[in-house]
Amino acid sequence: MVEKQVKVWFLRSLKQWHFHKNEREMPWKGIKDPYKIWLSEIILQQTRVEQGISYFQAFVETYPTVHKLAQATDNEVFKLWEGLGYYSRCRNLIHTAKLVTNELNGVFPSTREGLLSLKGIGPYTAAAIGSFAYALPLAVADGNVMRVLSRFFASKTPIDTVQGKRKMEEIANTLLDKKDPAWFNQAMMDLGATVCKPKSPACNVCPLQKKCSAFQKKHQDRFPVKRQKIKPQKRFLYYLLLEQKGQILIRKRTQKDIWQDLFEFVLVEKDEPCDQKEILSPRFWDLKIPLKSWQVLHHSQPVLHQLSHQQIHAVFLIVRTDMKYKADEYTWVAKKEIRQFAFPRLITRFLEHHFL
Repeated sequence: MVEKQVKVWFLRSLKQWHFHKNEREMPWKGIKDPYKIWLSEIILQQTRVEQGISYFQAFVETYPTVHKLAQATDNEVFKLWEGLGYYSRCRNLIHTAKLVTNELNGVFPSTREGLLSLKGIGPYTAAAIGSFAYALPLAVADGNVMRVLSRFFASKTPIDTVQGKRKMEEIANTLLDKKDPAWFNQAMMDLGATVCKPKSPACNVCPLQKKCSAFQKKHQDRFPVKRQKIKPQKRFLYYLLLEQKGQILIRKRTQKDIWQDLFEFVLVEKDEPCDQKEILSPRFWDLKIPLKSWQVLHHSQPVLHQLSHQQIHAVFLIVRTDMKYKADEYTWVAKKEIRQFAFPRLITRFLEHHFL
C-alpha cells in the first residue's frame, strides 16, 4: 500500500520535525500510566483538547488512581463530568473503572485484545493505551491522523465510513515505527492538530509538504473527504422548575438515551413548538394543581442547544406552589442542594444564568 522508499522518507521527515520543532504541550503527554492515558483518551473522545485539559486535571486530582474512581458514586463522577456531553462515555468510564479494580486487580490489560474487551474502548483508544503505556506496535488513527494521511495520499474514500476508517488505520499501521510506536503516534496527532489543521493548514512549515499529494495539486481544502452531513433532528423540550417551600422537584432519567442517569426537572417534549401561553397552565404539564396555587416566577425565551445530530429548543418555566405535588418518579430536594446533582449541560447553563 505504501512504497518502502516513501515510508522511509515519511518517517525520517516526521521524526526530524517531532523532536526538533514540535512544541505542543499537554498534561498527559509522555505519561506511561495506562490509567491516566485511558482517562485522557475517554475525555478527548468528541471533545476539543482545549476543553478536555481542565477535565483531565480535575479527574486526576479527584481520582488519582483507578481504585479511587471505582469507589466514587455514579452521581459524583457524573457531576465532575458535567458539561462534557456524550454521557455514554461517562457511563463506560464508571463501568470500566469498577471492572479493572474488582476483576483485574487494578491493572489494565497489556494486549490489544484485552484492552478492546473493556467497555468504551475501541480500536483507536486501545492503540493509544497500548502504544503509549506498553509500547505495543499499534498505530492510532484519530481525526488528526486521518486528515494528515488523507491529504498526503489524496485519499477519496470518506473517512467517516467504516471503509474509510479501516483504510486510514491500515496506512497508519504500514507507516508505523514498530520499534518505537509512541513517538510516531504522538507526532502524527500533533502534526494534524498544529500544522495540518482542518482549515488554513500551515503547509509552509509542514515536514511532509514535499511529497504531499494534496499540496502538490493545491487541493488541501478537498481532503479529507466526508459523507454528506445528516440533517439534525429538531426537539422541543419544556422544563418546569416546580418550587414548594424552598424545595424543587427533580427526577433521574432512566431512558436509554444521551442523558441517561442524569437529573432533570418536570419535562414535556413536543415535535413542534407550543404556544407560549399554553405552557403557563398546570394542564399543559398534566399536573393536578389548582391555578390559584400556581405562581409563575419566570418564563424563559427559547434556548437553542446544538448537539451533533440534534437541535434542541428548550423553554424553562419556574413556578411556585403551596401544594405538595406527589409523583412516584420525582423527588423533592432542597433548592440550595440542586447543584449537587448532575444535570445535562442544557439545564446547568440555565441554572447558572437564571436561577441559582
